[in-house]
Amino acid sequence: MGHWFSRNIVEPGKLPMLLALTSFIVTFLVTRAVVRLIRAGKGPFKNVSSGGLHIHHVVPGVVLTVLGGFGAVASDRHGVGGAVFAVVFGIGAGLVLDEFALILHLDDVYWSDEGRKSVEVVVLTASMVLLALSGFSPLGVDDMTSDERQDRATFLLTLAVNFLFILVTLVKGKFRMAVIGTLVPFVAIVGAVRLARPGSWWSRRFYRRRHRARARSRIRTYRHDKRWTRIRRRFQDLIGGFQERVPGRGSGSTPS
Repeated sequence: MGHWFSRNIVEPGKLPMLLALTSFIVTFLVTRAVVRLIRAGKGPFKNVSSGGLHIHHVVPGVVLTVLGGFGAVASDRHGVGGAVFAVVFGIGAGLVLDEFALILHLDDVYWSDEGRKSVEVVVLTASMVLLALSGFSPLGVDDMTSDERQDRATFLLTLAVNFLFILVTLVKGKFRMAVIGTLVPFVAIVGAVRLARPGSWWSRRFYRRRHRARARSRIRTYRHDKRWTRIRRRFQDLIGGFQERVPGRGSGSTPS
């Protein structure tokens, strides 16, 4: 295990990415746990305010993301500095994307239905980084045999093809299917070949004059949402906490 880790993570310079991903996921989970305690009035954590102004944790998140990003660019991927700044960047990105919905709507929708977008974006981001991290890069690894190089090139080609299916699925408006496709290879083929969701870029571009396709798309979307919405909400609530249906209830404040 140690030899594999050194050969495929440390030697190609992927350790900073692994540290950034780990700190990103841990920060998101810890932040969600803390704000749920704040909302329930439990524990020592309180909302942070300055001069009557409520400070959301996206604020220190932006500062840490900028600091970690510039520091990582200026550091060596194989050095201690790169590893430290990668952790700082991961923490900052976790704080920022945990309040992605607030940034998108410019409103405190942390505990509303709109706030679920933050959970979805975090899952998608972690999935994409994990996908890149798991790729066996043929670059930066010494003393590879021709068979190893061919296997890695084939693997990268598979990732590239899968990524194209994910992009088609996204432009067809099937965000969650694209997320699953980053975790399970070629699941995105299902979303890529089936009809696009109404209102998506693909639907507006290619279904403009295909009235039958638009009608079938609306029917399929209605049936799909009716079947899966309740299950999806339970999963999101398990990760991000119970969401209110009335926007603006509660807040995702920075833990003190």
